[in-house]
Amino acid sequence: MPRNAEVIRQWTILREIERAASAGVTIDDLASRCDVTTRTIRRDLQALQEAGFSIYDEGEENETKRWRLNGQAFRGLAAGLTLSELCALYFSRTLVATLSATPFRDEVESAFDKLSQALTPHMRRFLDQLPRVIATKPDALGRPLMAQSAQQSQVIARALEATLHLRQAQMTYHSKSSERTKSYLVHPYRLAYAQGALYLLAYVPEYSEVRTFAVERIERLSVLDDRFTPIEELPDTAFPHSLGVHSGPPEHVEIAFDAGIADYVGAREWHSSQRLTPSADGQVLMSLDVCIDRALVAWILSFGPFARVMAPEHLARDIASRFQEARARYAS
Repeated sequence: MPRNAEVIRQWTILREIERAASAGVTIDDLASRCDVTTRTIRRDLQALQEAGFSIYDEGEENETKRWRLNGQAFRGLAAGLTLSELCALYFSRTLVATLSATPFRDEVESAFDKLSQALTPHMRRFLDQLPRVIATKPDALGRPLMAQSAQQSQVIARALEATLHLRQAQMTYHSKSSERTKSYLVHPYRLAYAQGALYLLAYVPEYSEVRTFAVERIERLSVLDDRFTPIEELPDTAFPHSLGVHSGPPEHVEIAFDAGIADYVGAREWHSSQRLTPSADGQVLMSLDVCIDRALVAWILSFGPFARVMAPEHLARDIASRFQEARARYAS
């Protein structure tokens, strides 16, 4: 059996034992709920004990033996954390919002509710405003956050300070598109997590618009004494109209997917605006209201000949020309 299925089953066992509380649960009950043999359950219980979970059994025979969890082993957990660690964990609930569609949703929400009880009301009020300055974007591919260097951690800390206190900042940024380094005066609005990376959304007075900067390309950022007044309200979700990290206006897009990949395409939420219309021949038509950016083009191209853009016409022409260029490269 795949390792992932084994881990999920063992998590289910822990949850069932915990829910049973002092009454406990039998091996037969666990086998029935997990749809496996009692022998498999015994192996799982042994593995959980060896991993350090405080589960134990009481009773003489397998029919009456009941398994329980010693909850006292975790009572001192909060006491062993520093204030900064407690605050960081409490705030991170905004970064694990994508777990809401997994079997761990209830446990995650319950854990954060209990964690909040270790903070004073004033701390909670302060931390509850932080989602305003760090937004997240669900990722269909589930990419983890890339490791941050010491320099990037310092940039993030200063960007958060500037955002929270509405302070202007001076930033040195290296652009990959132009391959040049430039200094900007910016009004930091928000940090956004998307596609395994962090981005700074900041208003740039020089261009009179909000622009997106990848944190790993910010070489320096200094917080200034001068304050700013935000002139644009950002949406709660990061890059809501893009499959990537673009902030442009949305357009109506229609894509026809072949029958062979219709189930795969339909089983995932690629964007919150997507609507699926199946056809008699097994194909599926997806309509989206998204910005037409590099992320959208790359996503469509990833399906090769199994996807065809139906609208808008200029996007269909662009995709067709890219396939022609690729064919010419292979022909040569």
